[in-house]
Amino acid sequence: MKAILLAGGKGTRLRPLTVHTPKPIVPILNRPFLYYQIDLLKQLPEIDEVILSLNYQPRRIEEIFGEGEGLGVRLRYVVEPIPLGTGGAIRYAGDSLTESVVVFNGDVLTQVDLPAVLRLHRERKAKATIVLTPVDNPRAYGLVETDAQANIKRFLEKPGEDEITCNTINAGIYILEPDTFDRIPKETAWSIERSFFPSLIERGETFVAYIYDGYWIDIGTPAKYLQVHRDIMDRRYLAPPFDDGSHAVQDTHGSHAAATHELHGSGLAWISPGARIEEGVELQGPCFVDEGVVIKAGAKILAHSVIGRHTHIEDAAVIDGSIIWPNGWIGPEATLRGSILGRNCHVGRNAIIESPAVLGDKTVITDYSRI
Repeated sequence: MKAILLAGGKGTRLRPLTVHTPKPIVPILNRPFLYYQIDLLKQLPEIDEVILSLNYQPRRIEEIFGEGEGLGVRLRYVVEPIPLGTGGAIRYAGDSLTESVVVFNGDVLTQVDLPAVLRLHRERKAKATIVLTPVDNPRAYGLVETDAQANIKRFLEKPGEDEITCNTINAGIYILEPDTFDRIPKETAWSIERSFFPSLIERGETFVAYIYDGYWIDIGTPAKYLQVHRDIMDRRYLAPPFDDGSHAVQDTHGSHAAATHELHGSGLAWISPGARIEEGVELQGPCFVDEGVVIKAGAKILAHSVIGRHTHIEDAAVIDGSIIWPNGWIGPEATLRGSILGRNCHVGRNAIIESPAVLGDKTVITDYSRI
């Protein structure tokens, strides 16, 4: 059995973070995002190959994942000749497949029970099965209506207030039968949501929904990207290294790290043994400090902060609910709140970044600046 990960998007909503870093390898804590999706796919031992459908900076992705060595599953790369949309990418990547295929949108993080989705697909002998998830504000999404037997009835894009008949939306996870792919034009931009799925309904084919009301998020905006990290640190989404229930100060490999700093708050502070934290640093859990980080005396690392590897935090700096990618430098008495910094960013002495800012790689904020 094969899986297709639709990982060709440019991540425009996450710019400028994605100018040099394709969305599939944007770090969640210190792991590229695609690792989390591959972990979920490994719930199905039948999957022996994961096909990565790529378009934007494919070599950057291939350099990290190779052929899947150590992942327990083989990886294959298919690079679209032009952006083909969700449907066109599936046809291009899956044109030679003959058995059921699992498809993931490239920006979805979830803990859905994939074996249960596959069982439903097979029990119903479906041509397609789609995972739906309920949301509080369905007007922001396209709704998907079902009947009492979980058959898909219709898709409704951006409904008006008087058109809302349900609260279930497309969760971006499908099981499809490849004998339906021939209705997608070859090497043509084609939408699975607007063109392929409606064709199943029009033809009266078995098209069913698996309703999942557990954890689901689209990481594709800065707000959602910050939220994912909060959810992992608060254990709403279970992922290493915050999934063991411990409340000790620990490193990223699970062993207890020597610490001379004071820990405030009820969450877990994960400190790499390769980090150097001076006396007088205040850490408020939950937070994450990667290898090679240096934090000078008097600095404060407050809840839901992530400090990427080899970042240097100078004395009396305050990092509050922010994410700093590797190789950053935060100057003395600088303050960073609710923001995201790309790689190799430099924040000067006494600079204050209080609005939710997103800074691309190698951004320099001068001394005493205020954002």
